[in-house]
Amino acid sequence: MPYVEGQTVHDADSHVMELPGQINGYVDPKFRDAFVAKIGKKAILTEWFAKADRLHDDPEFRAGAEANILLRKNYEALGAFRAADRPATLDHLGFASQLVFSTACLSNFGLEQMGEVELAVEAARAHNRMMTEFCSVDRRLLATGYVPLVDRAAAPQIAREAIALGAKGLVIPSRHPGFSPSHRELDPLWAVAQEAGLPILFHVGGEEKMDREYLENGLPYVKDFHGGDENFTSLTFMAIPLSAWQTVSALVIDGVFDRFPKLKFGAIELGASWLPSLMKFLDSGVAAFGKEERLQRLSGTPSEILRRQFRVTPYPHEDVRWIMENSGEDMVLFSSDFPHIEGGRNPLKRFNDNLAGVDERAKRKFYRDNFIDLMGAGLDPSLHDLPSLATA
Repeated sequence: MPYVEGQTVHDADSHVMELPGQINGYVDPKFRDAFVAKIGKKAILTEWFAKADRLHDDPEFRAGAEANILLRKNYEALGAFRAADRPATLDHLGFASQLVFSTACLSNFGLEQMGEVELAVEAARAHNRMMTEFCSVDRRLLATGYVPLVDRAAAPQIAREAIALGAKGLVIPSRHPGFSPSHRELDPLWAVAQEAGLPILFHVGGEEKMDREYLENGLPYVKDFHGGDENFTSLTFMAIPLSAWQTVSALVIDGVFDRFPKLKFGAIELGASWLPSLMKFLDSGVAAFGKEERLQRLSGTPSEILRRQFRVTPYPHEDVRWIMENSGEDMVLFSSDFPHIEGGRNPLKRFNDNLAGVDERAKRKFYRDNFIDLMGAGLDPSLHDLPSLATA
């Protein structure tokens, strides 16, 4: 019996759990040695990863996959790193489609911040080969391709290559690349995405992290929820949406949204409680500086523009009903974060609890319609509904 029954649910955020060094095989051989040398070889926990790999060959373990489809997390989850298992994962989950992101490559290994432009471009290409190959096993799996902005001339070509490989959405970093993301020389990139009918996506991992100085409080460092220091704590969590806030503001104010009015943007796993404030703050800013020529050319208020073209995924612990009431019911999407532990063991229940009192039409938008709108041509119309519901 699938986790979701009787309704169409699209999952706007899921992940591949790459094995250490997996991407190396997708890097152009001409750049592979330099890439490995720069990012370093992940030699830690190799025995643990090998054990996780063998576990998925154990018949008894596999027999419990359906019953534990949302209980087993990270490398223990069915289809986490084996592409051949992922269709069964979708069957057990009951989602009509899944937008699929990397885990290890979300920050493009920091190459852009290092100034390693050529390697950043090649890492993106390797990522796009890896992700589209993984998702090619099932058309319900919607691969994301990564486009670094640091090389403005190369960005549209990387986008075209990713689309040709089968990417259904294009991920860009939410942090600035050393110039404004609204730079006019990036217009060819937006044109490629708009012509293809595919969304531009931001995802957690591509943001500017909180300055380490904020952690120097005279006390021992606080560990993240995995017991390490790579993920978020209650304090560093606060910085997650700040880069997206600034980037989206630049894209609206400098007219990118208006120059490409059919292009959709999505903020994935960046939360959504900040969205109503961003919309209000942008509107008030435009009102205060309304004499600026660029603001006079806008097609509407920033909040109207964002309602037209911007979509977000709330975390399951956020007040989704409040977000919808204060931004717009067309702007929010369901996501599971499968197989990451942060997504929880029953995301549907948590979101339904948050949506208590919301009418069925708005719930349908959250679970189905808004995702279809975001994905555009990236989601085949035959996938809009589960087959059982499409023929009902």
